[in-house]
Amino acid sequence: MFAALDTIWVLLGAVLVFFMQAGFAMVETGFTRAKNAGNIIMKNLMDFAVGTLVFWAIGFGLMFAGDGPFIGGLDFFIRGDYSQSFPSSAFVIFQTVFCATAATIVSGAMAERTKFSSYLVYSLVISAVIYPISGHWIWGGGWLSQLGFHDFAGSTAVHMVGGVAALVGAKILGPRIGKYGKDGKPRAIPGHSLPLGALGVFILWFCWFGFNGCSTVSMTGDDAIRSAADIFVTTNLAAATATTAVMIITWIRYKKPDVSMTLNGSLAGLVAITAGCDAVTPVGAFFIGLIAAFVVVFGIEFIDKVLKIDDPVGAIGVHGLCGATGTLLTGLFAVDGGLFYGGGFKMLGVQALGVVAVIAWVGVTMTVVFQVIKRTIGLRVPKNEETAGLDIIEHGLTSSYADFMPAENEAAAAVPVEAAVPVEAAVPVVSTAGPDVKLTKVVVITRQSKFEELKAALEQIGITGLTVTQVLGCGMQKGRREYYRGAEVETTLLPKVKLEVVISKVPLDLLIATVRRALYTGAVGDGKIFVYDVENVVKVRTGEEGYAALQDED
Repeated sequence: MFAALDTIWVLLGAVLVFFMQAGFAMVETGFTRAKNAGNIIMKNLMDFAVGTLVFWAIGFGLMFAGDGPFIGGLDFFIRGDYSQSFPSSAFVIFQTVFCATAATIVSGAMAERTKFSSYLVYSLVISAVIYPISGHWIWGGGWLSQLGFHDFAGSTAVHMVGGVAALVGAKILGPRIGKYGKDGKPRAIPGHSLPLGALGVFILWFCWFGFNGCSTVSMTGDDAIRSAADIFVTTNLAAATATTAVMIITWIRYKKPDVSMTLNGSLAGLVAITAGCDAVTPVGAFFIGLIAAFVVVFGIEFIDKVLKIDDPVGAIGVHGLCGATGTLLTGLFAVDGGLFYGGGFKMLGVQALGVVAVIAWVGVTMTVVFQVIKRTIGLRVPKNEETAGLDIIEHGLTSSYADFMPAENEAAAAVPVEAAVPVEAAVPVVSTAGPDVKLTKVVVITRQSKFEELKAALEQIGITGLTVTQVLGCGMQKGRREYYRGAEVETTLLPKVKLEVVISKVPLDLLIATVRRALYTGAVGDGKIFVYDVENVVKVRTGEEGYAALQDED
């Protein structure tokens, strides 16, 4: 007889952990360039799809089909019974989504320059063999679990496995074009959408309550209920502490609170608490989150500036370093057996042994896998493909954001074909102001916040025909100094608005004076005015030229 509440709890956890794929997809997409957005989405989608198939075919058996010290067993296509207080199928889907999480971590670290076919091979191998074997050591009754290794929800089993694989893959792959200058100094390559990255982090934080809390796999009895509730609290405290601490650290180091690094801070706290979320007090969770904050900031800087490994999203620091850190800190802060609670060094020693063993296993096997891929089908796309973007080359996408601009509604102004005046019948109208009327084009570039004020000022002097464009640019000042993950952005292109108008009867001096009055603040960035002579203007509909073409009179 199965327990309905336990079954629902496990299935709820499976759903929440599955939805983490969406979170990872948004984080990785937002922290990379728009020309690779479709590729990122595809890799995250296929991580889960391919991982599900191979974990069902072979991986699950290697992880759970026996209690040997190093390997579970062989149970192709999961024919055995793994029921507990819930059906075997509930346990299978719960473990499947955890496997997919480990695989997808690597996507961000190897983003923007990895062949899609090669990535699929990697995803297949880690889900079929590498993750299941080390997972057996920890969760399947293997030698680490027999020693008392404590990793409740996967700081090591899931996150550090993915982080180490990401480190190996990014190192072998090499940095993106333009990431490092000739002097070896890292250059910032900002992601194209921090809002997408933030959305991903909020999704992951939300789903982490299922990742950690539902790992109790039971809600039967007061102890299980209390444990799940406590886990929710410790998980949230560690994440909140790490987020706040990273904001403060970056504020001090970079003179501004770094948005992307702070988002990484949230994930760092979540990763670190995952091993001991069931074993530590809220105070312990606070200190684990605090330590994780320092690890992720200085770890990412070390990886970027010293090791010179290009990790666009910070996956190595977040999952690899903080996964190991959280596992070790469990040996300090665990109420039952932790060093700070009188348990001595035994638990800490076992935690350290487990971390080293898993690093060695994943490091060696993934090195072999990536080197074989590199020497056979190739690991990295050619330079021209990387420059153009993986969306167009790998997937045939001109842009992942096609038709994102609002379309002009022309229905109301449409003219039936039979009523249209043929071009041949349009008679040019000579300007009534005479052929000597001067036509002048004026282009104004200024800050976006001043546009409405400028438009109103122009309307007052009779100028209503405008062409307005959102642009990016900088003057001789090269924009303001900006930092991204601690690396200086060489030239910041600031958002501006470009306004274009052609005048004839409005005096040029009046227009310039009006623009200056509307835009002037006395600060750098007020904008510039460019003046051009115009040879002629032709109205397409009527064929009118010159002064007449600028008028709206029929």
